[in-house]
Amino acid sequence: MVALVALLAGCGSGNSGAAGVPTQAGEPDSGVDGVRAPSDATGGTLRLVAGDIDSLDPQRSYSPGVWNLMRLYTRTLVTYSSEPGRTDELVPDLATDTGTTPDGGRTWTFTLKDGVRFETGRAITSRDVKYGIERSFASDVIIGGPTYVLDLLDDPQDPYAGPYQDESPGKLGLASIATPDDRTISFTLSTPAPDFPFVMALPSSSPVPAENDTGDGYRFKPVSSGPYLITSVDQVTGLVLDRNPQWDPATDEVRTALPDQVVVRSGLSGVTRDQALLAGSADADLSGTGVQVATTSRMDDALAGRVDDVTTGSLRLLALPTTVAPMDNADCRAAVAAAVDRGAVQEALGGPGNAVRSSLLWPRALAGGPEDPDPGQDLAAARASLTACGKPDGFSTVLAVPDAPNTVKLANAIADDLAEVGIQAEVRPLDPTSYYASDVGKPTNVVAQGYGIVLATWTADFPTAASFLTPLVDGRSVRDVGNTNYAQLADPGVNGLVDAARAATDPAAAADAWRQVVTAVGATGVYVPLAENRVQLLAGQQLRNGVVMQPYGGYDVVTAGVR
Repeated sequence: MVALVALLAGCGSGNSGAAGVPTQAGEPDSGVDGVRAPSDATGGTLRLVAGDIDSLDPQRSYSPGVWNLMRLYTRTLVTYSSEPGRTDELVPDLATDTGTTPDGGRTWTFTLKDGVRFETGRAITSRDVKYGIERSFASDVIIGGPTYVLDLLDDPQDPYAGPYQDESPGKLGLASIATPDDRTISFTLSTPAPDFPFVMALPSSSPVPAENDTGDGYRFKPVSSGPYLITSVDQVTGLVLDRNPQWDPATDEVRTALPDQVVVRSGLSGVTRDQALLAGSADADLSGTGVQVATTSRMDDALAGRVDDVTTGSLRLLALPTTVAPMDNADCRAAVAAAVDRGAVQEALGGPGNAVRSSLLWPRALAGGPEDPDPGQDLAAARASLTACGKPDGFSTVLAVPDAPNTVKLANAIADDLAEVGIQAEVRPLDPTSYYASDVGKPTNVVAQGYGIVLATWTADFPTAASFLTPLVDGRSVRDVGNTNYAQLADPGVNGLVDAARAATDPAAAADAWRQVVTAVGATGVYVPLAENRVQLLAGQQLRNGVVMQPYGGYDVVTAGVR
């Protein structure tokens, strides 16, 4: 069993804290591929705890934990399954199917179900779905959400500015989305995208009634299309959601909506969230970060059955920007890769219970990946590469890192590895609130500051190879701000392999094509994968129907109950 459960088994019942708290029956990991404490009883209040909620506006959130919460009050054309062990698969939601495409993903058509309504009682139409998507184009008002639709649906020659600035006759909106009738919506993409239905599963693709849109103020009272509606938002008492009487369960095969009410306390630290779960005042943690190291000492073996071990798909990696010397030299990059000790990285991240070593740009939960060779540190190879790149005595560079204690600790461990072969990496902690957006996410700043090594954590928005790899390795994905191709890789050969992989419609052929992308990127040496994060979810003592929602790294709130 995982390290945490082993620790629990070794703790005596004399521990203060959780000892004596009545616990539900359960087995370790019972919520990963099964259902934890099954029950179909309705009623009661589901009590959730969370860190900061970036926005309640579905078009403005970019947090998987908040996306999980939004499944309570937003519906999309398609969504993730709630079936245990298959939560990374899409199923119909507002639409009758998961979309049809006659041309390999260039055009997509969806048909809405009958009987779906907003909390106002008005029927949801295809135009409402279109309008919700159009809001993401209003970058002067709708700030912070995913931008996939901008890349796939906009016309670079005639950019769409969003519905608030739409000056077209009759305000026809985005030309790439057609709504020939109330139930049909069709999309014409700028490039074929077999993963497009996953974009439609994001809350940012949920319908919004134009008559209720208050722009920036919509974050205070988004209109529900799901089984619950927001009735109270208070910094002290938290967020309260009550049943939406307009939701028809006959149209929804995903959400069981068992509780009468859902209460969310947000802005809590990880330790505080753990304490609430241990004390019985919370049923689940939305954050997906799992229990904190400091919490394990308060837990006894009676709680082992309430733990679900999850590999998150969140990969720690080093990016070596090709625009910063000497990382513009492949041999210098190879020296960095060979000098890194992934075993030491794993220990710096808290050991095997918190991290799994990885040398591949491919998360473990994603099927079809190459076999991980798990190479060890090779100082001789590192020195040989330094000689080949003309730096036999090593070189100096800057290692950029978010300013958080655990992350800085990891960066220092990596710097120690590099120093063994003469590579002097100055660890430079940067403001975590601007780190990805403008520090390492702004290519000109990376060059200006000389960030030769960037420590990053990368998680795909969708459980697909395309979603994981394309933003990291496609040279055409480099952006002036908010760039995620941290290595600034612009290799025509890699770009061509990405195009071939995206065009593959047969699943086996697509998997093989994406493996070729990984191999080609690995040959460039621009990324040094380190480890994949691992978390242990702790179920509250009253949680029923606990199903681990793999894409969001937590328990699925739309099937959870408390009775």
